[in-house]
Amino acid sequence: MEPAPEEVPQPASWSRRTFSALWVRNFRLFFVGQFVSNSGNWLTFVALTLLVLHRTGSGVAVGLLGACQFGPMLVLSAFAGLVADRSDKRRLLYLTQSLEMAQSATLAVLAFLPHVPLPVFFAVAAAGGAMLAFDNPGRRSFVNEMVPPALVPNAVTLYSANVNLSRMVGPSLAAALIATVGYGWAFTLDAASYVAVLFSLWRMDGTELRPSPKTPRGRGQVRAGLRYIAGVPELWITFLTLLVVGILSYNFTVVLPLFVERGLHGSDTQFSLIYATFSAGAVVGTLVVARRTAMTVRTVIGACLALGVTMLAMAFVPNVAVAFPAAALVGATSVVYLTVTTALVQLRAERHMVGRVLALQAVLLIGTTPVGGPILGLLADGAGGRAPVVLGAGGAIAAGAAAWILDRQRRSRY
Repeated sequence: MEPAPEEVPQPASWSRRTFSALWVRNFRLFFVGQFVSNSGNWLTFVALTLLVLHRTGSGVAVGLLGACQFGPMLVLSAFAGLVADRSDKRRLLYLTQSLEMAQSATLAVLAFLPHVPLPVFFAVAAAGGAMLAFDNPGRRSFVNEMVPPALVPNAVTLYSANVNLSRMVGPSLAAALIATVGYGWAFTLDAASYVAVLFSLWRMDGTELRPSPKTPRGRGQVRAGLRYIAGVPELWITFLTLLVVGILSYNFTVVLPLFVERGLHGSDTQFSLIYATFSAGAVVGTLVVARRTAMTVRTVIGACLALGVTMLAMAFVPNVAVAFPAAALVGATSVVYLTVTTALVQLRAERHMVGRVLALQAVLLIGTTPVGGPILGLLADGAGGRAPVVLGAGGAIAAGAAAWILDRQRRSRY
């Protein structure tokens, strides 16, 4: 058995404090399985983006692809969060991960076939987005159930590190596979990567999980989740920044390829390497924040402003060489912002509401891509590849400043 929450040791060394959640076996299994699977996911994101960009030469088409990949989250996430609150998270993940494996296999088959119309790829991407809408709140709220309460902040930050480590591996694999064997094998490798996460779920010890109370079926439960968020100032102020950042600033899968290939006149390989550097910075940012146990609205505001400043600096780099350190800084601040926001949400929300609250967070940060993606793609087509980065920087700075004013007003009333 894992130690009870009050028995969890507080290790003295920096490394053991930073990686303390990995001492829990179930989380360790989940971490490894997700790393393999997430690497495959990022491989597919990059490969599909480059496939569309090369076949169309259009920033709008790349934005529309992002809308297909993440648009279903905008429509389905509120209901999907309720499903997560009602479900056995482990069983839910068995289903969603299996369906996502099938989607990647379908992309592989299409890539091997000649002359497949581009809308078919968009349709399969949209199907994957629908699966992601249900997988996202289930997967992220499952983190709470694998570790004792004292280790939840550390588990959240380590999972963010996991995603960003895989974001280093995935784009590098995409560049190598596309240049050598083509898109089809890139998607095939992604499909195979799901075996790791399914195996990790199978190997978990169910007796050591901490299942959240399941929400019974009833009417008005999605609206109840929205009312709950509106009644907690720490949540709604945080979510207001998410709305702006999600639309204008966090569309990196759309903005970065356009910035590198049009703003800097770089190659596919340089884009993949810059994306990997962006992710390396994100890993460093995650490790920096991993030791924090307290997250506040002020922490979120500081991270949001830092994201805006570093994006503004990246927008004006003179060449590809300088873009590497700039991308690393943006990667670090972006993941610090995402991590502290997620940790605050998971710590502040009541356990029976976590799925719905995380689902709304995903809507605001990722599900807004159908709005922001085409806008940023159109802006890149008209004003160049640097313009979307400048707009994203301004959005993050404005959102952070507005949140600071709202939080100051909230504090003055109490």
